[in-house]
Amino acid sequence: MNATPTNHQLRLRHGNFSTLSEALDYAASGETGCNFYSGRGKITHVVPYADLQKHAQNLARRLNGLCLPRGARVGLIADTTPDFIRFFFACQYAGLIPVPLPISLHLGGHQAYVTQLRRLIQNCQASITMSPEGFLPFLEEASAGLNLSLIGGPETFASLKEADGPLRPLEPHELAYIQYTSGSTRWPRGVEVTQSAVMTNLSGIIQHGLQVRPGDRCVSWLPFYHDMGLVGFVLGPIASQLSVDYLSTRDFAMRPRQWLNLMTKSQATISFSPSFGYELCVRRLGEDSNEHYDLSSWRIAGVGAETIRADSLSRFAQTLNTSGFKSEAFLACYGMAECSLAISFAPLHKGLEVDRVDGDRLSNNRQAIPFVPSFSDDDQARCSKFVNCGVPLPGYEVQIRNMSGDVVEERESGTIFVRGASIMSGYFEDPALTMEVLSADGWLNTGDIGYWIENSLVIIGRSKDMIIINGRNIWPQDLEFLAEQQPEVRPGDSSAFSVSGPDGNETAIMIVQCRETDIQKREDLVNRLRSLVHKELSIPCYIELIPPRTLPRTSSGKLSRSRAKSDFLARIQWEELVPMLSTAARSA
Repeated sequence: MNATPTNHQLRLRHGNFSTLSEALDYAASGETGCNFYSGRGKITHVVPYADLQKHAQNLARRLNGLCLPRGARVGLIADTTPDFIRFFFACQYAGLIPVPLPISLHLGGHQAYVTQLRRLIQNCQASITMSPEGFLPFLEEASAGLNLSLIGGPETFASLKEADGPLRPLEPHELAYIQYTSGSTRWPRGVEVTQSAVMTNLSGIIQHGLQVRPGDRCVSWLPFYHDMGLVGFVLGPIASQLSVDYLSTRDFAMRPRQWLNLMTKSQATISFSPSFGYELCVRRLGEDSNEHYDLSSWRIAGVGAETIRADSLSRFAQTLNTSGFKSEAFLACYGMAECSLAISFAPLHKGLEVDRVDGDRLSNNRQAIPFVPSFSDDDQARCSKFVNCGVPLPGYEVQIRNMSGDVVEERESGTIFVRGASIMSGYFEDPALTMEVLSADGWLNTGDIGYWIENSLVIIGRSKDMIIINGRNIWPQDLEFLAEQQPEVRPGDSSAFSVSGPDGNETAIMIVQCRETDIQKREDLVNRLRSLVHKELSIPCYIELIPPRTLPRTSSGKLSRSRAKSDFLARIQWEELVPMLSTAARSA
């Protein structure tokens, strides 16, 4: 039977538990659970939380039979299956540390995925690893020669003997799991998240960010190895005793309309996505505009995890307005794995608040001054748009600091620093990297750039992505936005960064995915973009067109500008690069 909540059986405790095992014990007392769907929209597994608790505890006794030391790491291929959740909570009951490992979505083939898995398994010093059958050959190859105690699929672990004695679940001061950040492919960064940290964050999300109420229901296609997918839509529903319907990330990418079908079928109220998920739906809806949905129950359409594209979300709301979707449902948020998940939420049921600022003042003086349109041809200020991500959750201290380390005033941009009970304890086995971002008194350097509007945070972007030319801060999103306004370019089809020339000066580079094959039309697009960049930003820019679906992304689907840059430099010989940069400068 489909795991459907009944209001009188929901006894919401706002996630106020000391450990994840306590949260599952609470969820198991109700009649909610999780359901798994195929890409064709057929239900494949129904898992009431009461069954999940029983099966996880049974598996925990089998894991204890391996006599692993307390806190040993267990690598879990995090496919969207009941087995992953069962093993994750078995580790909680057995006193072991689960480590979600990515599945292969956007990587460059068999060997690249095996290499990534091996790095992560070595980095977390796993004692045992588990994979669903479809990924087991990759895991076995990646684990070869690493002297693990056990490698196998669910059936292998089901054959283990149960240990005698009571279970000793992980305690509040112990690690709950290790979360690898989505960009940590080549240089792994395993975020250590304690039980108390994640439970504090879940309490804030449930009680303040989402204001969960009886009758809420979730739908998610987010990957289980990403912080939003794991904390937001595996742990969050359990800690609030809500049912959740899952569609795998791969199935969503192939059939994004199934997300809307699930929202319609279950009348779900809560679902989140990065901007590109909403964009992908709009593209596919254009192919079949007669599809009917009922999205009238969708009260929270969360958006985060990457730059929030207000224009794309507006198109989604307009396209699905006749299906009952309300733009007021959009909820902007800000967070990161190093803070368990969430840092701030915009107000509920208000939609997106877009701040329009003078882009030149922001680039030149780091001041987010409200944009004032000018009707003079000699004084045309550039408008940059950013989404307000709301007020920090209770218990967080947030500061924005300039390059000298001083706290800045309202509407002055700088690096965001955060302190609170949900902050990571560090990067696993990497004290040097931990010291770079986490001070002795608990302040985390997020690496993100933003500014305040009264008590609300506005996020500009990552400091490592910033393009600095002649002392000016150029945001890659500004370049990418210009490209995506062209009819030949879709949202998410461009990536901007800079490279150093032989004189040490930086030059902007923009890589654009292009489906156009006509040589003259391609040349026209390059010239048009180059002219627009110079007109809007007064900088030279080299434009390269590449085939569709070739821009690199992280394991969670986010655009990876750093990998786009390394790929560009790898395919361009230095003797070719210098003339390119000179040509870009002359054409400007």
